[in-house]
Amino acid sequence: MIAKLRDTLPSHIAELCDGVWQQKDLFVRWPREGFVFMPGAVRVRHHVYSIEQRKLLRDAAVAADARSNGPAIAAFLLAGGERPARIAPGRAWTIHHIYDGQFPMDPNTSSIRAVVDGRYFTHSAGLVAIHPVADALADEVPYFAWLLRQEAYIRFGFDPDEIFASTR
Repeated sequence: MIAKLRDTLPSHIAELCDGVWQQKDLFVRWPREGFVFMPGAVRVRHHVYSIEQRKLLRDAAVAADARSNGPAIAAFLLAGGERPARIAPGRAWTIHHIYDGQFPMDPNTSSIRAVVDGRYFTHSAGLVAIHPVADALADEVPYFAWLLRQEAYIRFGFDPDEIFASTR
C-alpha cells in the first residue's frame, strides 16, 4: 500500500525520500515507549499542568512548558525521546505529530489529526523529533508520512487510522 504512494511521485522526490529513510536514524528520533501524558488534552494556546504532572516533569528534569505544543514535547521527552539541537543556535528539532490530519489512506476518507484529539495529542507513540529536512518531507509527501506511520506501528502498535492492524 505504501509502495503505491511511492509510485505516484516524481522520481527525484521518491529518491530523496528513500535516501532520507535509508538513513532515518540521522533524521528521526523516536521515544523509547508509548504512553499518553495528558489524556483528553488538545492543542490550545496555553496549558495548565496538574500537580501530579508537574511532579512527574520535575522528577524527570523536563520543563513544564505551557505553550501550545508544550505537553506533546513533554510527553516525547518523558517517554525517553531525544530532541537534538539544530545547527542554528538555541533551536532544537521539531516535535512532529505523525498523525497530522493529512494524507488519508484508503478506505478512509480522513486521517486522525492528533492536535485536536485528546486521545493522541500527548501520545508519545505518535510523536517524533524530526530534522527540518525530514519534517518538510513528512508535511509534503504522503509516502514519507506513511513511512513514519508504519514505523510507529512496528515500534508501538500505534495505528489510530487502523490501516496496519490486521483486525480492522
